[in-house]
Parts: sequence; structure tokens; C-alpha cells
Amino acid sequence: MPGKYSITQISQILGAKNSIRQEAIIEYLLTDSRKISKAETSLFFALDGTRNGHDFIPELYASGVFNFVVKDDYQIPQEYANANFLPVKEVLSALQKLTAFYRQKFDYELIAITGSNGKTVVKEWLYQLLSADKNVVRSPKSYNSQTGVPLSLWQLDAQHELAIIEAGISLPGEMEKLQQIIRPTFGIFTHFASAHDEGFASRSEKLREKLKLFKDVKLLVYNADQAPLEIKNELNGLKTFTISKKIMQADLYVFEEKTATNKTILNAVFKGKKLECTIPFLDEASVENALLCWGTLLALGTNPEVINRRMAQLNPVSMRLELKNGINNCSVIDDSYNSDINSLEIALNFLNLQKQHPKKTLILSDIYQYGLQNSVLYQQVADLVQQKNIDKLIGVGAEIFQNQTLFQTSEKYFFPNTQHLLSHLSAIHFRDETILLKGSRSFEFERISRIFSQKTHETVLEINLNALQNNLNHYKSILKPGVKLMAMVKAFSYGSGSFEIAGILQFNKADYLAVAYVDEGVALRKAGITLPIMVLNPEVSAFDELFDNQLEPEIYSFNMLEKYAVFIDQKSAEKASVHLKIDTGMHRLGFEAEEAEQLCRILKNNLQLQVKSVFSHLAGSSSAAHDAFTWQQFNTFQKVCNLLQESLGYSFIKHIS
Repeated sequence: MPGKYSITQISQILGAKNSIRQEAIIEYLLTDSRKISKAETSLFFALDGTRNGHDFIPELYASGVFNFVVKDDYQIPQEYANANFLPVKEVLSALQKLTAFYRQKFDYELIAITGSNGKTVVKEWLYQLLSADKNVVRSPKSYNSQTGVPLSLWQLDAQHELAIIEAGISLPGEMEKLQQIIRPTFGIFTHFASAHDEGFASRSEKLREKLKLFKDVKLLVYNADQAPLEIKNELNGLKTFTISKKIMQADLYVFEEKTATNKTILNAVFKGKKLECTIPFLDEASVENALLCWGTLLALGTNPEVINRRMAQLNPVSMRLELKNGINNCSVIDDSYNSDINSLEIALNFLNLQKQHPKKTLILSDIYQYGLQNSVLYQQVADLVQQKNIDKLIGVGAEIFQNQTLFQTSEKYFFPNTQHLLSHLSAIHFRDETILLKGSRSFEFERISRIFSQKTHETVLEINLNALQNNLNHYKSILKPGVKLMAMVKAFSYGSGSFEIAGILQFNKADYLAVAYVDEGVALRKAGITLPIMVLNPEVSAFDELFDNQLEPEIYSFNMLEKYAVFIDQKSAEKASVHLKIDTGMHRLGFEAEEAEQLCRILKNNLQLQVKSVFSHLAGSSSAAHDAFTWQQFNTFQKVCNLLQESLGYSFIKHIS
């Protein structure tokens, strides 16, 4: 990433009365002391939140961060002789002011998305649909707040051709600030519902506030079936692209919706012509979000046949109705993203579409952001649970705990918090059921999800650790200087105790470990193994566990590469390590040599991925009869490595065996 501005320039942009000790080039804006990418080129904004950002300055200074934006009443300690401080009246306003100034440098199309539900899904799906045509930059994860939007815009660069930014508000006046920062040219208004109602005097006021984002856009795409007259009255003559299942005059009129195995087929009329679109989802929320994407691509002039082909290949967005295999022959739907009564109903509808198990279980947290008295709210929730025929209910949180008598489910449990549930989870029996996890972020339901997704292996084998250590040291002794050693730890070390085997390898300074599956790597991390670990078979459903435990996946296909790149963009602003497998002639897994240039392009467009190693397998190296082919494989491997290294601009480990 090139430097954006010097610290002196930033001081001038902010109008700060600076205390600049030494010049610095700023690349990264930092609001979380735990997420330092490059200390010497980071600028920390000491925001007031649940913790005072100024309290983290000593820790950051010790980590090598020397540039800070602080409140003007902050007393700068004398011992920070090498640090630059920019005192301002309001730190958040300064962050927004800097990124608003930076936004003005770019004149390419910027699509802004707001609404109550579906913002992140629509953004990620548009990225999937449009990134084949343009170099697209979009908000990471759900960075749509007063802090998240500025950090999203700081990603913009001259190499990009399209930006997709999502914006969310919870109070009046917030959207005007975001609009001035984002300055969108194209708008999308997603599903409008009850989320954040409590911050506004009425639903109408919330609608008016959200629509302020689009006051200067060239075109707004929205679903005309939700409060059509109210929305239209607020648009003041703004040019729109409408989508509807009810209004024939809509720009995209959907006259038929059919479901088949794991897909929905949509038939519509656009500019007098009939179009068909297939999406690989069945639930109502996905259909509504997909319609917005379909309408957006049509409005942008994308060929309808191209749209249909791409829509049929849409991938689910992480943390939105994820269906995973779980313990004891259970399936787990992970919707631990937010919890309001509208999204609860959508998630329960999705639960009812699952027919693989006879029993349905709901684990539900307190519902926030609704604006109703608790007794009224939880009566509505209880009625909904009853209507959807839930067999087992587990309520988590102080409010649902107090209102547990409203629920008539035959099997029910209530806990005041997530930790209390985790402490008693073993006493509740789960088998052959579909489990919906529906919780607000603050309840950390991902902790429950991990438990339901754990695997077990039971094998016993006795290993002579002294013999293993002697073998390891023998092989190390015959390696040439500078050659690293990676040890493959097989299937929980065949039951012998994975951490004992890995512990010996770590103690004797192996450079890397490799495991077959993510759960094996997780077990090593829990046992205190800190060596880098490569995972040979990284399942998409286990990406969260892989990332959270700093495991490094083997990437052997474009499908896997693109899915992991999307996941990392949503999950973190930090780089993630990957290992690339090249197929030089064994013809099992890996990128073909002819695909190397395409691989380079994708990696250059996904700088959040850091290539740690490139490797290949020899097909016949054990036989002298195949020496010519072995050397052909080796030469092919070297050519691919050279091309990758030249394209990426950095070196990586190379190994072939």
C-alpha cells in the first residue's frame, strides 16, 4: 500500500495544533490497539468508546506506533519524545474529516448500501458478481458505523474501478455525516424493518434518516413492495430503479417464483422482455437480497445472460444463515450476527426449510434494538416460536430469562448469560436435530457454535518419543544450511496425543507443522503449540476456526482461493497466510502451470492474502525410469515460482517432494 499522506499534511487537513517531532508517512488508520499492521506508518485515533482510547497510547508507543490523534485536553507525556500528536476537539470527527478529504481524490462509481437488514449480504454478493469485470473495493465485514465507514473509505485506491460501501445508523443525524464522507453516486436500499427502531421517534423518521444517504445519487435501487408510497414521497424526484413482485410497472417485475432442490428460479419482466434468474438459495431473505443484486446489475448495464450465470454461483456470506454439520448427527444454522424479531422470523423460516432431521431447536439471545416493552416484545417472540413449531428452546440473556413463562415450548431451558449456558451445556442432550443459533453479537454465540461443530477421534497407539526425537535430529543433520523442516502430524498423531508429538517437534525446532484437518490444528493450538501450522484440507465451514487459531490453509483451486479471500475480507483487515499447491504433473490437486498468470492476477487483487509457501508433489521420483519426467516437473515448478515471485514482489518458501 503506498503512503497516503505525511503526518504534516494530515495535521493541515485536520487543522490540528500539532506536536510533530519527526516526519512520517501514514498508510494505516488505527482505532483498535490489537490490530497493528505496520506500526511505523500507522496513525492511531484515540476514540472514546467502552474504553478510553487514550489509555492505550502507552501500549501502542511500546509497540512502535508513534503517530496519534488525541483530544485537545490530553496531557502529552514528556517521555514520548519520538511521538507525533495531533490534538483535536473531537477525535471521531477528525477521523471522518480526514477520510472525507481522501474520498474526494476518486471519481469512479461508488455504490452505497443502507437499510435495516441485508446490507452486508448485498454488498458481498455484488462483489462476487462484479469483481470479474472491475477491480472492486468494498467495506470489510460489516464496517458500516460512524467509525467503520471512514476505515472502509481509507481502502480506496487509484487501482480500483468501483467501490461498494455500506452504511448503518442508530440515531438521527448520523446519516448526514456518513453521506458527506461517502458521497455515493449510486444507491441501494435493502430490507426496511424494526432494527434500531428504539433510536428514532417513529419508523417514518428512521426511513427519512436512512434515505438521506441517497440525496445526490444518480440512481437508487429498491424493493417497491415495502412501504412504496412512503419511500417514493421521501425521494423528491430522485431517479429510481424499482423491483416488485406486485407492481407490474416496476422496472423489474417478478411475476413467478419457483423452488427446486436447493435453488429458487425467478421469472421477471425487464424493459418488456422476459428474463429468468436462478439462485442457489431457498429462504426469503436470500431471495429478497438476490433481487436487489439482480436489479443493480441490470441498472448497471450487465448482460442478462452473464447475470444469470453468475447469480447461479453465488456463495453464502459468512455469519448469515450458515448451515454446518455438527456433533451427534446434528446440523447447525449459525445466524449469530444480530437479533431482531424480523430477522428471527426469517431465520426460523430457513430452519423450517431444513428437512434432514425430525427435531428443531432454537438457541435465542435477548433481542435488542426494537423499541417495545419487554413484556410485549417477548410475547411476540413466544407466539412466533409457537407458530414455527420449535421442539426445543434455549433462551440466553437477562430479559428472556425474566420472560420465560411466556414460552409454551415443551422442552425449554433459560440461562442469564452465555457463560452460564456453556457451563450447563453438557446436561442438555442434542442428537439428530437442526439447531438454529440466533443471537446478538454481544452474546458471542460463536463460542456455542464451535462446541457444536467439534469432532472427536478415538484411537490408541503407543509411541517411543525418544526414537521419534532421534529420527528428527538425524534428518535435520543431513539438511543443507537454510533448508527448513516441515513435519506432518497425522490424524491427531494416530491417537497418541497430538500435543506430545507436536511438543517434541517444537522443542527440537521444527520450522512448520502440517495437519490434514482444521480440528487437528485447533487441538494443537489449545495444547500450546505455537509453531506455524499448515492445514492440507481446509473446509469452508471451518474458516472461522482456522482464522481464529492462526492456522494456514493449503489453497489448491480458484474456488477455494476466492472463498478464502472473501472470508478474510469480511473477517479482518490483517493479512492471512496461505500455501499454494501447484500441479506439475501428478494430476490430483493444485493449480495448473497454465493457470499461473490468472493466479497472479487474483493474488494481486487480494492483498489480504500473504503467500507463505508454494509447493508441488513429484509423481515418480522414487523410480529412475521416470527421472526425465521428474526433472520436467521440477523445471515447471521453478517457472511458476519465478512468475509468482515477480508478480507479488516478495519471496516465499518453495518445496517439492
